[in-house]
Amino acid sequence: MQSILYILFVNNNSIRLKRPAVCDATQIPVKSNHGPNPARANRKFDNPTDCGSLLMRFDSSIKLFDRAQRLMPGGVSSPVRAISPYPFYTAKAAGPYLWDSDGNRFIDYCLAYGPMILGHRHPAIMQAAMDQMDRGWLYGTPSELEVRMAERVSGLYPSMEMLRFVSTGTEATMAAIRVARGSTGRDKIIKIEGGFHGAHDSVLVKAGSGATTLGIPDSRGVPVDTARNTLQVPYNDLEALEKVLKSFPGQIACLIMEPVLGNIGPVLPLKGYLQAVRKLTREHDVLLIFDEVITGFRLSLGGAQELFGVKPDLTTLGKIIGGGFPVGIFGGRRDLMEQVAPSGGIYQAGTFNGSPVSLASGYATLDVMEKENVLAKLNNTGNEMRSRLIEIVDDLKLDYSVVGIASMFKIFFGPEPHNYEQALKCDKLGYLVFFRHMLNSGIFLTPSQYETDFISAAHSEDVIETTLEAFRSCLKS
Repeated sequence: MQSILYILFVNNNSIRLKRPAVCDATQIPVKSNHGPNPARANRKFDNPTDCGSLLMRFDSSIKLFDRAQRLMPGGVSSPVRAISPYPFYTAKAAGPYLWDSDGNRFIDYCLAYGPMILGHRHPAIMQAAMDQMDRGWLYGTPSELEVRMAERVSGLYPSMEMLRFVSTGTEATMAAIRVARGSTGRDKIIKIEGGFHGAHDSVLVKAGSGATTLGIPDSRGVPVDTARNTLQVPYNDLEALEKVLKSFPGQIACLIMEPVLGNIGPVLPLKGYLQAVRKLTREHDVLLIFDEVITGFRLSLGGAQELFGVKPDLTTLGKIIGGGFPVGIFGGRRDLMEQVAPSGGIYQAGTFNGSPVSLASGYATLDVMEKENVLAKLNNTGNEMRSRLIEIVDDLKLDYSVVGIASMFKIFFGPEPHNYEQALKCDKLGYLVFFRHMLNSGIFLTPSQYETDFISAAHSEDVIETTLEAFRSCLKS
């Protein structure tokens, strides 16, 4: 999951907008213009030690970043990792912790943006990967493991009557959209504003440019003719969706959506929203794709579609089901998936499709989750953490909101948003200052107001308690 962020840089009292994203508390003005709340207006972030932390040294990370910038765009392998003025460089990980190259230890709530649901270096996953390595790690032929994993995933996701393994969530969503277009013979698609489905051309469209107008590319290199086929509607807005469906009769192949918006939140569906989306898409003969790369195996073993009781036509999965190794899955109705090559004329292929190590690790992850009832325990932890965070926010009289579901959570620096436009009104600059102070307190949250934080099975009561103390200290500073 990647975000395109915009940060205000202040130089000599002038303000300019810079892209791509860098998340820098040290280059963001302390004073926030969001809201009249005097409790927030009087907050001062002059020194990270204000929230009870010791300033950490990042000498090694700075040197590594200097070297990286000469060789890699922005010095990183993915824009979301570009924490300004420099990212920290991880040297090792275990359980709920990361250690950087300077020896600093962080409690990790990013968890590689979702995959590490059991925590880092879980022994069962390590053993499964090593056992598979002993048997070979890439065959270029079918294997029994693919069949067993396909049976298991289809059993958990009955909507996925047939499926294909790929290497990333981006590949999965790209292929699912191709299946929708190929099977319907239509070019246009709908996506939700603020939803993220990977870094491919059809879904890199500027928010606010869709709906009944033509989509505008959100990246140089995306052809205008590609973007014009992508329409957008706000999340939780059934009226807008119905308007678009009626405006382009017989032209729309699919609606692709995250059932819970993870890329800007989490932002949760209003009661009945997902069920009504399913009804509208059926009425207008438009395929529904649930992108469950984040929500799959986290909200329930059967994902958001099991939790909310909604059956999509196509589904994409990833992250957790690879056990921390690269993976993606797309699948759905048999009549649609039978049109995928070599059975049909919709082409998809990949050298690393069905990677044995990824599937072995994912299979072991499911074993642990089922045997140890991981999700029930995680959901209880998530509920308790959100409840305690709400108490902290209320005690400090901050007009912030604590939002989440299952083991996903976020503090929004503003009212709870129900769509992308509302999320953008949150005090993102204030959040980034807070992020930097939490980092210096040894807590690694996702470095954006618009990313979800995650809890793993490795986050013990003591770890959660330490985290909550840091939240209280840094929020009141």
